[in-house]
Amino acid sequence: MHNLTRRDLLKLTSLAACGFAIPHPLWSATKEAAAVTSPKPLEPLNRFPCMVQEYFVERLRQCGAAHQKAHAALRTKADAEAYVASVRERIRACFGPFPDKTLLNARTTGVVERDAYRIEKVIFESRPGLLVSGNLYLPKGRPLPSPGVIGVCGHSDSGKAIEAYQSFSQGLARLGYVVFIIDPIGQGERLQYPDAQLKSRIGVGVREHLLAGNQQFLIGEFLGAWRAWDGIRALDYLLTRPEVDPRHVGVTGNSGGGTLTTWLCGLDSRWTMAAPSCFVTTFRRNLENELPADTEQCPPRVLALGLDHEDFIAAMAPKPVILLAKARDYFDIRGTEEAFARLKRLYGLLGAEDNIAMFAGPTTHGYSEENREAMYRWFNRITRISNAQTEPELVIEKDETLWCAPRGQVSELKSRPLPAFTAERAQVLAKQRPKLDRTGLARIVSEALKLPPRNGVPDYRILRPIPSRRYPLPHATAYAVNTEPGVHALVYRLGQERHEARPPQGPPRAVLYVAHHSSDGELRDEPLVRQLLAEEPAAAFCACDVRGIGESRPNTCGQNTFLDPYGSDYFYAIHSLMLDHPYVGQRTHDVLRVFDWLRRCGHTEVHLAALGWGALPATFAALLSELVVQVTLKNALTSYADVAEAETYAWPLSSFLPGVLARFDLPDCYRELLAKKLRQIEPWGANGKP
Repeated sequence: MHNLTRRDLLKLTSLAACGFAIPHPLWSATKEAAAVTSPKPLEPLNRFPCMVQEYFVERLRQCGAAHQKAHAALRTKADAEAYVASVRERIRACFGPFPDKTLLNARTTGVVERDAYRIEKVIFESRPGLLVSGNLYLPKGRPLPSPGVIGVCGHSDSGKAIEAYQSFSQGLARLGYVVFIIDPIGQGERLQYPDAQLKSRIGVGVREHLLAGNQQFLIGEFLGAWRAWDGIRALDYLLTRPEVDPRHVGVTGNSGGGTLTTWLCGLDSRWTMAAPSCFVTTFRRNLENELPADTEQCPPRVLALGLDHEDFIAAMAPKPVILLAKARDYFDIRGTEEAFARLKRLYGLLGAEDNIAMFAGPTTHGYSEENREAMYRWFNRITRISNAQTEPELVIEKDETLWCAPRGQVSELKSRPLPAFTAERAQVLAKQRPKLDRTGLARIVSEALKLPPRNGVPDYRILRPIPSRRYPLPHATAYAVNTEPGVHALVYRLGQERHEARPPQGPPRAVLYVAHHSSDGELRDEPLVRQLLAEEPAAAFCACDVRGIGESRPNTCGQNTFLDPYGSDYFYAIHSLMLDHPYVGQRTHDVLRVFDWLRRCGHTEVHLAALGWGALPATFAALLSELVVQVTLKNALTSYADVAEAETYAWPLSSFLPGVLARFDLPDCYRELLAKKLRQIEPWGANGKP
């Protein structure tokens, strides 16, 4: 019979916690006994759950106030014209340069004949190798050429084939319009992650957009710009058709299609009319209402450049646009009304007040009949092609009737998936990146992080002790270090003696552990913590939660969404990119301010350790601070290139820097940290595994 000593049990428990398989024959029984006798799990501490939300609310309110002030300063037609020119320039800066136009290589793969129109199934290349599927609705028995409309889709699994989008395409065709409606990336016939059965391996729409789009930031690309380019090239194709009158070309779409309609208004001067539905509000309303939006709905630097939703409409002024909304939409109609009021005043200064309108249907989110009819009336007012006030009778087709590819996926026609484009670009950037010495690397890293200046010693709060947290030392004092207005990093100082006042001075050396998800939890459960304590018994030991981690983990965007791809951590990361203030840069600033605080506490050297997500800000802070003399990283990301070149990955947007691979990569930082005794423990690759 086997007998386990207490020492054996502790050793096996430690190995199991590190993920090792335990072959000992009594291990299963021991686990069952431990489950019976082990103490009840503790609820994680979170004393600042609204901190991050309120910080971003204040930032966006400041943006909104500046935006309102700029509008209020417009007094004359010349002022309005200058404003329109300004927003056009800022939109171009926001979306970046588009690629050169290449051959569309358009082909028709089938035709559907109906009573009042026919549908051509069209595939074209918006970029070499990137296939776009679309249905071209051509009216019958009408004098040609006719007005043309580009239709763009919201978040529907079947893309252009869903009933609402078939409906507006058919409705316009029956009224005499030529309509070309295209599938979005990640929906309909354009899945980027199809399995053998041509179903999405990760989820149609939002999940595909996030996975492909977040990854693109690493190479300086933006999914919204790729989708907009699809729309621009669709317009190029539409204008090749002799059936289309180039004097009248419009664009419309709902939800995600309302987003793309809005962006296209600001990105191409050829539109003569537009009708975005169920999107236009304000960025502030979406943030305050804790409403996440897809990657393509959040342009990088858009807030830093002083833009809001209605500015993309303003870029089209004084051409006619109607904002379509819903009274019960989750896109807050108050923001739509605010946007419309500003546009009404701008159009008025331009002498075209009647060219901007708003219609709000009484129901919930969607391109419902009443909103479609408002769009028909608006376009008819401009083109004079029909006097119809209501929607014609429709016949909804089966999805497969509208397929452009034989089995409804262009991947079978060798369309290149977005991750392949991203991987290829990452490899090109790796060859082009200059070699940097330590000084040059530190400068580039600091610039990429967008670090604010650090002045003086940060103030701090002393939080009341919470007993029985089962930390590895008997006592802990928590300090909320004020890293910038409205933001605190939580620092736990462990010790053998009870201490509830300001931190004691010294000793000269301190260990600072930057948490992965929660210092409170990891102080109990993470083997690295005990390893550090054993290695550095004479040093002061502190653990740190940077913003949005542990004790300031947001309780927003629904219940327990923190780790969801569309959850609270993503929510603030994407807003950080719109503010041109990367979230990982904000967290690095928190670590650097904790260094300032530790220095004031008498510590002249720091052994900086970190786990997982915390290893990113720790790496950058160690590179930038002379206070750090030793670095230990566990489960640190191997490289940004590994993420950019992977088809799928597990790292969050909050760990990414936009455009980083054009400037440096993490191995550059790790190389320089060898001079600070860098120790790497089980680095994690793109998929969050050793």
